[in-house]
Amino acid sequence: MTAIETSRPRRSMGLFNNIKFFVLCHGMLQLAQLLVSGYLKGSITTIERRYGFSSQMSGLLAAFNEVGNTVLIVFVSFFGSRLHRPRCIGIGAMIASMGVFLIALPHFIGGEYKYTGFNSNTKDNSSGLCQSQNISSEEVFNQKCYKNKNGTLVYPIFLLGQLLLGIGGVPIQPFGISYIDDFAEKRSSPFYLGILFAVTVIGPAFGYMMSSALLRFFVDVEKMSSDKILLKNDDPRWVGAWWLGFLIAATLLLLTSLPYLFFPKKISREEIEETPAESSTEKIMEDKKPGTDTMEEVSLTEFLKSFPKIIRRTLRNPIYLLVVLAQVNLAAMVAGLATFMGKFVEKQFAQTASFSNMMMGGINIPSAMLGIMAGGVILRKLGLTVRSSAAMCTVAVFLSIMFAIPLLFIGCPTQNISGINVIDSQQCSNACSCSEEAFNPVCGSNGVEFRSPCHAGCKILLSNTDKVLNYTDCGCVASTGPPGFASPGPCENSCINRLIPFMILSSITCFVASLSHTTSFMMILRTVTPEDKSFALGIQFMLFRVLAFLPAPVLYGRAIDSACIKWGKKCNKTTSCQYYDLDLFRHRFLGLQIFFIFGGFVCFCLSYMVLRRIESTQQQNEKINNQIKNESSQEMKDTKQMQQNEKINNQIKSESSQEMKDAKQMVNNSSGRCNTNGP
Repeated sequence: MTAIETSRPRRSMGLFNNIKFFVLCHGMLQLAQLLVSGYLKGSITTIERRYGFSSQMSGLLAAFNEVGNTVLIVFVSFFGSRLHRPRCIGIGAMIASMGVFLIALPHFIGGEYKYTGFNSNTKDNSSGLCQSQNISSEEVFNQKCYKNKNGTLVYPIFLLGQLLLGIGGVPIQPFGISYIDDFAEKRSSPFYLGILFAVTVIGPAFGYMMSSALLRFFVDVEKMSSDKILLKNDDPRWVGAWWLGFLIAATLLLLTSLPYLFFPKKISREEIEETPAESSTEKIMEDKKPGTDTMEEVSLTEFLKSFPKIIRRTLRNPIYLLVVLAQVNLAAMVAGLATFMGKFVEKQFAQTASFSNMMMGGINIPSAMLGIMAGGVILRKLGLTVRSSAAMCTVAVFLSIMFAIPLLFIGCPTQNISGINVIDSQQCSNACSCSEEAFNPVCGSNGVEFRSPCHAGCKILLSNTDKVLNYTDCGCVASTGPPGFASPGPCENSCINRLIPFMILSSITCFVASLSHTTSFMMILRTVTPEDKSFALGIQFMLFRVLAFLPAPVLYGRAIDSACIKWGKKCNKTTSCQYYDLDLFRHRFLGLQIFFIFGGFVCFCLSYMVLRRIESTQQQNEKINNQIKNESSQEMKDTKQMQQNEKINNQIKSESSQEMKDAKQMVNNSSGRCNTNGP
């Protein structure tokens, strides 16, 4: 590249030749990308209720974007330094926006949301009162199921949209991180990455907050007038406008992808003001760094042939492997909590989906963001070595375990539910011809919750215009004495005061654990060779997806489903869970969190021990080398002294020989004179 070519992009687009502007654009793009992720996880319980998914199906849906991401990310990351990274990021973001638009499609191809009590009439006893005559509603339900056959296409459409979102998101994070690390000044790189990670955490926070706002609107808000919407957002049958946020997020993702089309392949590197002393571990890696030009041009065939060798070389780095495994454990914990923490708060403390998402977006995620930023500042201010970084990560994760354990004991007991954990009143509703698919919870005057007014044996409804005030003459509410009454909606939770200490401890746990985020990433970047940097990041994110982001939500969903004590039914098929054993829910859900945090602690602790051994070995080698140098220096001094002594001796011998010659000459001269003066 000539000097004219290098100066041209600076004159034509100086703003796009600035690494700080790239950090800003990349933060905005990941903000939009993770806005989708946060919004999906904030809407997961609403989507479950709308389409009858189990938690395991919801977990698979939330994680399915990782399927398209897993295989491609390794190859894309390997060619990262050879491709036009900013342009690849922009094109990938456009593909991702198409996937998000597709996720919102099921709302527009499906019909109106039908819930128990919707357009009820005398022939449909699904949510009505207890009636003594035996009215069969099978025919009505079969007609509804026949009309809603297109609902079977919903789940594949969701999966396809998530697949496109994952494929489009392949180049965004690894290309962005390696691009910043390549062209940013070494001391500023941790700070930039800390800002970037913190900004990307804001994305899910905005997603949760947006879901909190939009789920207050009814799902069919554009199809129905407000006077026809009879449900309130605290009703367990309520479904919010989940689709609206995906349209907004897809538009933002498309707009933030456009600036990447104008960034050059390479930009001018920041000026290095002062290079700090490198740690001993970094020196070891520096000695192993060959020239980066040797792998500048590699074909796909050559890459496939060398792929196993490169993987072995990367995974044989013990620091890299241990730190990545620690991050995998923490990523699995985050993936499960981000997907189902809103549902946990909603079910455990009897809150609405909107309020639960507000708690996630307003408390937990900002705490994690502050932890990430604090970790980056500590790393920059203290100039931590790789070994010191490992010690910091170990301590932070250990403290997070200490704060997470008390969460197992903060929660609410399972409410009293007729026919589930209260059996006395189960038989009295058999004569009421109640549908097994009905779900319209009411709370009896005896403190027991019933699945519907019919299951409570209620025969009289008191209403004011369109609002149900009360149900009376409920034969199943009181086992003795006159019939009781029931109020619409589930029974109130008596332990809501435990929500505040739970959220405080949870946010502290997030903050302390997040201190290790930026620090652990910099450990990886400083312990791999330059030509393997993009590939190492690709392997890292692939392991994230294979071992954390993909299986963790499914595992958490499976654990949640195992705590279900009453499944819903629709069209003779099992749908989403209606009631959980809350103690079992809490212990299994938070138990998985502590298990993954402990796994991260073990890996960080092992990495610290390995680094200490490496540095100890290096110090011993340096000591031995210094001894050898000292001995060699002493030998050289002795040799030099011997040479000087020998030279002096030779000089003395030479002088002595000369004196003897002179004396002999004098003797000869004297003897000649004597002969001359003779006779």
